[in-house]
Amino acid sequence: MRLSVLVSAAVLAATALVPAPAQAATALPAPVACDGCWKPALNTSWEWRLSSLPAKPFLDVQMYDIDGFAAAESGTIVKALKAARPGRKLVCYISAGSHEDWRPDAGQFPAGVLGKPLDEWEGERWLDIRQYTGKLGEIMKARLDMCKAAGFDAVEPDNVDAYTNDSGFPLKAADQLAYNAWFANEAHKRGLSVGLKNDVAQIPRLLPYFDFAVNEQCWQYSECTTAQNGTYGYDQFVKAGKAVFQVEYELRTSQFCARSNAQNFNSLKKTYDLDGTRTACR
Repeated sequence: MRLSVLVSAAVLAATALVPAPAQAATALPAPVACDGCWKPALNTSWEWRLSSLPAKPFLDVQMYDIDGFAAAESGTIVKALKAARPGRKLVCYISAGSHEDWRPDAGQFPAGVLGKPLDEWEGERWLDIRQYTGKLGEIMKARLDMCKAAGFDAVEPDNVDAYTNDSGFPLKAADQLAYNAWFANEAHKRGLSVGLKNDVAQIPRLLPYFDFAVNEQCWQYSECTTAQNGTYGYDQFVKAGKAVFQVEYELRTSQFCARSNAQNFNSLKKTYDLDGTRTACR
């Protein structure tokens, strides 16, 4: 599983948040409109499968989120999933913030953009996202083109919270905001909707750029809602009519499902492997 490095709520509060005046001063490009993009309904059934590609019989869910490179190599899985349930949407998982040494484009990354290893994820290193106007940006554009060509409807860019981690670079909140907004705009230029993966503290600034959200363990770390955090939360996505796809790994369903349902989140209980094991909250 390509799980972002987890940061406790206490660490996030101490290191990730930038005072509102500083964030407000960060100039960002205008969001690129994507009128034809898929806009998931607030209540959307889904499955997240990254350890391997789904096999028949497929689940009767409205959306599958699967590995983009594996799907592109398969050449048939996206079409098969859509044929099995007309109207089903497919989300293309890629890492937008880390170098994965097993990917076919791994050799294209300049040495100067490679940072420290991700804790507990062998073969991955953080990227210097400040360099997105150069070769790094071209690589990410090619990945988006791959998702589009494979027939995906949306993209899930992972590891877009490097500024809260020990990346090896002096990344600031403003750097992350600029990169994430740029990435979302590039997805929209290709007719792909885009989900904000984690990066919960920057929701207020990034909400206009993203069509839905994907979160891991916000209930475990008590950072799901604005009431918990003070200024940011996934309830802001819901209020804007944008779906939230949320997963817990360690909590029992009795510890979070009722709360998720009350917030209108689409929550699942999964294993860290992101295999076929799942319990849907609704």
